[in-house]
Amino acid sequence: MAIKFSAQTELAPGADVNLDSVRHPQYGRYLEEYVPGQLFVHPRGFSFTQSNIDSFSRTYMQCNPLYLDLEYAKAHGFNQMPASPQMVFNVVLSLGVQNDSEKVIANLGYYNAQFLNPVYSGDTVRAMTMVVDRKERGADKPGIVTIRTLGLNQRDEVVLQYERKLMVAYRGERLPTVPVAEGQVPAFPWQEDASVNLPEALPTALRHATKSVTGWNTYAEDFSPGDIIVHNNGRTISDEHFALTYQVGNTHPLHYDKVFSQSLSGPMSGNPIVYGGLVYAWLEGLASRDLSENAVWELGFTEGYHTQPAFAGDTVFALTRILAVEDAPAELQDHASVVTLQFIGVKNITSAAALEKHGADLFIKENDKKALGKDKITDKIFEIERRLVIKKRG
Repeated sequence: MAIKFSAQTELAPGADVNLDSVRHPQYGRYLEEYVPGQLFVHPRGFSFTQSNIDSFSRTYMQCNPLYLDLEYAKAHGFNQMPASPQMVFNVVLSLGVQNDSEKVIANLGYYNAQFLNPVYSGDTVRAMTMVVDRKERGADKPGIVTIRTLGLNQRDEVVLQYERKLMVAYRGERLPTVPVAEGQVPAFPWQEDASVNLPEALPTALRHATKSVTGWNTYAEDFSPGDIIVHNNGRTISDEHFALTYQVGNTHPLHYDKVFSQSLSGPMSGNPIVYGGLVYAWLEGLASRDLSENAVWELGFTEGYHTQPAFAGDTVFALTRILAVEDAPAELQDHASVVTLQFIGVKNITSAAALEKHGADLFIKENDKKALGKDKITDKIFEIERRLVIKKRG
């Protein structure tokens, strides 16, 4: 379609400036603007390409060939090389920030995250969030909001679902935020008893999969409850995190706007804070060659907390404690196990030094320390429980 438009001419010099027509759009939500049952259909989607799938895995030091090696992925029954779960999580969470958390004081935790379908190159993922609960703690005090978020592909299949708890301030006299769009509210297909849709060919593929491109010490038989794995390498974060935050679609200015971050008071004031999803991804990658190199799926995670912020210049390290090892269900039971683990991140101290310094206290949840008469660990930045499907040596 060819359409001819008139030539552009300069209009600004002759146009009056009307200061009564100034608008200040505000995004995110303040406490009183969250209503239980409210649904946010988040703007924009994210199209996964082979390039950004590969780039994410390499940026975050992933060692599982499932996310790096197309032939390996095909040999395990996948149609293509899937996006790593960390990429899917980062994208889905980031898509929702403009509506559900751009104004929050703190992200208090991740709960009940479940990866239900693979995401491949060519898939477009969008997100929606439902407000589950709002707890107020008195006038002018921050409250707690619980939300549920879904990531869905272009076929309306749920690829990820999880809950978050947010600490949110009252709006008070501040400008209101952009209201929720009016119109018909779509279905919110949260699955209480969800099934994971793995490739039909996976059980057969596991009988014949090559062992030559993965480490010898990361099969299901190599893990026992009680094992503590001290991951050796660290990763120093630079100002790269500014660009990486927006590459996954996160719009919170705390992560890339120094004028905004310096306008805050308290521990969040100063240089922009590294988006927590990126910190989690780096920690997971640092651990992957010791832990998940032979994983064929990440079922999900729960009770996850960023216990301290990270900044450019910080170096992060990871530790893992194995909690349980069980046979996988159905056709996978002869070929894979479900490994449940506690995953810990520290900063500016090696994992070995942190374990020597803090011992068993490193594995006590920071929110439980006060009741136990223990001090919180300032070296510790992250804690979560994960479940992986890891193939057996066979």
